[in-house]
Amino acid sequence: MILMVIVFLMLLFWENELNEHEPLLTLEHLYIDYPPDGAAGRYCNHLIQQRLIRERDHTCKRKHVFIHERPQKINSVCLSTKKAACLNQSSLICSQSETKFRLTVCELTAGTRYPACSYQSSATQGFILVVCDDLGPVTFEGYVE
Repeated sequence: MILMVIVFLMLLFWENELNEHEPLLTLEHLYIDYPPDGAAGRYCNHLIQQRLIRERDHTCKRKHVFIHERPQKINSVCLSTKKAACLNQSSLICSQSETKFRLTVCELTAGTRYPACSYQSSATQGFILVVCDDLGPVTFEGYVE
């Protein structure tokens, strides 16, 4: 009996150890920064590395966007009457925000393999596009200026 408990605890610890290095893939973790982190000149480099944002094959993302709005306001986009085709050429229909949101666009300037990525930050505003399900936004699909 004791041996079974020890094996169970070892498996539980091992599973948690493996999952510790997996990045969170939630919309809030990947795209929302509210209030904005104040690391002005190195904003993108800092946040992308802190949140482990990269492509699935561990290469640098070419472009990434952070939304500077409260999660509740982003959730309300799903209630918007504005619908648009998603920008990724899929057959999905996105909900579009009715007002412009403050955004930071991070564009890759150097590096190919994470974490050796370097980004340029630019502030902008745009209508965000999200795919929603019954619980709210599921994926961020982009923005329209």
